[in-house]
This record gives sequence, C-alpha cells and structure tokens, in this order.
Amino acid sequence: METRTTVLYVDDNPRSSRLLSSVLEGCGFRVIASNDPLEAIALCKQTSFDLALVDYDMPSMTGAQLAEELKFRTPDVPVVMISGYAQLPATELVFVDAHFGLGTSLDDLLWRMRMLSQPAATSSSPHGMMIHGTDTT
Repeated sequence: METRTTVLYVDDNPRSSRLLSSVLEGCGFRVIASNDPLEAIALCKQTSFDLALVDYDMPSMTGAQLAEELKFRTPDVPVVMISGYAQLPATELVFVDAHFGLGTSLDDLLWRMRMLSQPAATSSSPHGMMIHGTDTT
C-alpha cells in the first residue's frame, strides 16, 4: 500500500518539471507529472492524488483556470500554485490554497505541501484560505 503523498504536478516547462519532480520524489512525495493542463484534467478522471501543484504561467490554460477545473472535479484536494511573480491578483487565487512566487524558498513550499496534504489540514482549513509564500529571511 502506497503511504507517500501523491502530487499531481502540472508545469508546461519540461526542464522545470523534471527538476522539481526529482526534488519532490527525493523528499518522499509520489509525483504524477504533466506538461499539459488539459492532460492533467483528464488524469483527474483516471487517478487519485492528495495535492495538486500547478504552475501559473502556461500557454494553453493559466494555473488559475486549471485550479478552478481541479477544484470542480476534486474539491477536497488542495491546490498549490507556483509562479515567477511575487504576488498575483486575488482573482487569480480564488481556487488556490497556497501560492509560492518569486522570493519564496523550496523549504517553505515543501512544508506547506506537507501541511496541506495531511487529512486534518484539509478538513480544518476554512474554504478559500490562501497562504501566500514570502521569504522572511
């Protein structure tokens, strides 16, 4: 029986996807990676996952649009968005449980992913709560 947290990771950049997938696997996560948001939506019908990690800036669909689709299909699964922007408009984060952008650390991302994927964290978090990663060092 698989005990690792399964992460659906969607990033249109194959290099970034391979690198972060490798890091996540090394940190104990099981990663289902996709470079296409539409393929990721189709994967929702075929497999289950504990957390979705999505890139914001993708050509066929933004991470915000993908987050909305994922929440529609799997409402109890946390969605974490990564981006190259320090901040995003609140309208882009409506269906996102946490955003990590420019200036945040990998350690902060990993910690938040672990917290959000724990059963108690998802059931006790108020709907719409957004955590915005900031580097405090």
